[in-house]
Amino acid sequence: MREIRTTCAYCGVGCGIRATVTGERSVTIKGDTEHPANFGKLCSKGTHLGETVGLEGRLLTPMIGDRQAGWDEALDLAATKMRQCIAEHGPDSVAFYVSGQLLTEDYYVANKLMKGFIGSGNIDTNSRLCMASAVAAHNRAFGEDVVPCTYDDLDEADLILLVGSNTAWCHPVIWQRIEAARQKRGTKLVVIDPRRTETAEQADLYVALAPDGDVALFSALLADMRDRGLLDAAFLDQKCDTPAGYVEGLIASAHGIDPDTFKALSDLVAAHPRMISLFSQGANQSRSGTDKGNAIINLHLATGLISEPGMGPFSITGQPNAMGGREVGGLANMLACHLGFSAEERADVALFWNAPNICSGPGLKAVDMFRAVHDGRIKFLWVMATNPAVSMPDAGFVREALARCETVVVSDVLADTDTSRLAHIRLPALGWSEKDGTVTNSERRISRQRALLAAPREARADWAILCDFAGRMGWGKAFDFTSAAAIFSEYAQMTSLAVKHGKVLDLTDLALLDDAAFDALDPVIWGGRHPLAKRFSHTDGKARIVAVSAPAVPALDPAFPLRLNTGRYRDQWHTMTRTGLSPTLSQHRREALLEVHPRDALQHGLADGGLAEVSTASGKAIFRVAVTDSQRPGDLFVPMHWTDSFSGEARANRLPSQDTDPVSGQPGFKDTPAAVNPVRTQWRAFLASRDAVEITGMRWWSRSRVPGGWLYELAGDADCSPDALLPTGERLEAADMTRGMRRFVMRGADGSLVAALFLTRSGELPARDWVADQLGQSSAAALELLAGRPSAPVPDRGPIVCVCHGIGANTIREAACAGAETVEAIGAATCAGTNCGSCRPAIARLLQEFRLETAEAAA
Repeated sequence: MREIRTTCAYCGVGCGIRATVTGERSVTIKGDTEHPANFGKLCSKGTHLGETVGLEGRLLTPMIGDRQAGWDEALDLAATKMRQCIAEHGPDSVAFYVSGQLLTEDYYVANKLMKGFIGSGNIDTNSRLCMASAVAAHNRAFGEDVVPCTYDDLDEADLILLVGSNTAWCHPVIWQRIEAARQKRGTKLVVIDPRRTETAEQADLYVALAPDGDVALFSALLADMRDRGLLDAAFLDQKCDTPAGYVEGLIASAHGIDPDTFKALSDLVAAHPRMISLFSQGANQSRSGTDKGNAIINLHLATGLISEPGMGPFSITGQPNAMGGREVGGLANMLACHLGFSAEERADVALFWNAPNICSGPGLKAVDMFRAVHDGRIKFLWVMATNPAVSMPDAGFVREALARCETVVVSDVLADTDTSRLAHIRLPALGWSEKDGTVTNSERRISRQRALLAAPREARADWAILCDFAGRMGWGKAFDFTSAAAIFSEYAQMTSLAVKHGKVLDLTDLALLDDAAFDALDPVIWGGRHPLAKRFSHTDGKARIVAVSAPAVPALDPAFPLRLNTGRYRDQWHTMTRTGLSPTLSQHRREALLEVHPRDALQHGLADGGLAEVSTASGKAIFRVAVTDSQRPGDLFVPMHWTDSFSGEARANRLPSQDTDPVSGQPGFKDTPAAVNPVRTQWRAFLASRDAVEITGMRWWSRSRVPGGWLYELAGDADCSPDALLPTGERLEAADMTRGMRRFVMRGADGSLVAALFLTRSGELPARDWVADQLGQSSAAALELLAGRPSAPVPDRGPIVCVCHGIGANTIREAACAGAETVEAIGAATCAGTNCGSCRPAIARLLQEFRLETAEAAA
């Protein structure tokens, strides 16, 4: 066994991993203590990557329709379809929709093929859904898509503003870095978010602004800094181009939040020049996301708080290689290597690539791309490493578009996704543990991703699939790459064009790496710590203060009186094609929850733990209700992860509209007019099953992975047929007609539990965990299984808080009763919170609740 250094598959932090292969499809994972992004720390998702590298559900051979095909047949068919499409309708009838899950080398080949050889700008990426507004804000302000900070600046900041970022959940390793700065330096933390998240609960100041209130807030902050005399006149004069009268015309009172809260925030900003503003999807996923980004940047530029240790606006990405895709040109509105579509830039790129069909201008951004698929302008669509039938806004419309498209090709690791069900050709791609290449994280650091396992069956690297396809289109010479190292070398050499046109992106020092040097490449950051310290990338070397305006507050629609926000869960990732396979990661949130304020729950007849239907102008979905005062009154929150593979009705992205930011094209996932109504069914049930079960005819269902199989939650109106849910074999059954309860247990030939179904019309269902733990086991007696509990009580650990160590809320409360009064003391007593740290805010909240309960009891 040997240890391999690689990079995590999840968020944009870009954590280094040391993986040891322990079997044909098994690895152990630990953090890389030498990697400067994480210094050995990992979040729960990264820690449990080893649970996701098996071959369950993998696409292992090319498929044409529902039949297996060879690579030659599949790619020949795809090439024939594309050639016909271009001949009849032109190159803009073709499109690629790609992903931040691709490596930079995959991205580079896809972009080169589409923009240089097919001759269309129609390549866009799911990064459009995450960070496009930050990209547009960077380009407007700096002249280039450059993050002007690094993680080291977080260590040296005296004030950190988290804007639309639930950092403890979505970037836990960065959260640990912030915690360390607070302990070491006394760094102050402000969280600006409509939701009172676990991150917000740990802040020195929480600013509960209204949805889309960011532009007004940061413009008011800038005006208040002006009134306090804290603008940097020299920096503005020498380094910035400012619209005449813009800063002078801002109104300090136009912020829309509590005046005392605003004053506290403004006082902190005024007192702490070493300030980082870390912003993420909460700011970007908006119809005014670009203006939000520029409002944040404006504050830093006008006060001169940029390009010095501990200060600057910092956009943190959501995907592992969103930055790499942005670098090479994976967005439709960029040509390549931070270059645009001017005649000179196009000519330089065409010459470098020896490209016969360089595209004439930008292509269609994601939402417009799928509109074009829907109305027939795009007739050939290739989707790579993403699941737009779930992740795009108004996802029902996107499914219609895919169903209408003449040719849909999908390259993916899984055989069955919501998108691949609508594909004509499916191509097996490598998974995270098999890929070789590079990724770039949120601080511009390039890291190697190295293969841990051999390619399974016929799966291939995405770049290799594209190169093979390009050869069949007649462009083989330009795509005769034999390794990821060769592609990276060409990309690095191409950044000389960026340098020529005044950009910061420069990897030319890495252009001559041979395969051995590429394989050994250590993490390297481009642009240095503060890449904009000397000059900005506009032709005059100055930054731009951008005039931004707060969006109008939408008029209340009586049909949709609430405002819906969507987002991520701590231990799940995108559409759960990877994390959904992990029993450990599934413990934290087994279902998609609708979070609603108690006032709204009462007004709309919702019960905690019941079901509710959320409806918008775009669609409807059903969720389990969670009543919580973390929501602002009038706001709803649902997670975006659940797919048709994991739930019957909980696809959140049915609900947002196709409205986008006018500059970036990024959809507004965070503020959708919505209505909510209770869903009442005649019966409800849960099923623990060793094998996956096909669910049909239910009003609602959801499933999650458990160590021995699957756990299903079910609800319906029509009679529930146990025969449709349970396998054949020895069946034990019990009924309690008084309570309307029926119980079924199925054992295998060896006496082990194969399945258990508990169904009720009016009674309480037993706890799930113990029953699910018995799957595959033969130790429990029949009466115990039918009762749903062991004959001798076992400790109830309560809802899982720390998935890394399997510690529940009750265990933490017991430690608090025994005298553990701090998060650190809880960790020492139980291990909770001592690995990834993402549960530490939840532990802190439990301790606070315990202290309040103790004080009330004493009173």
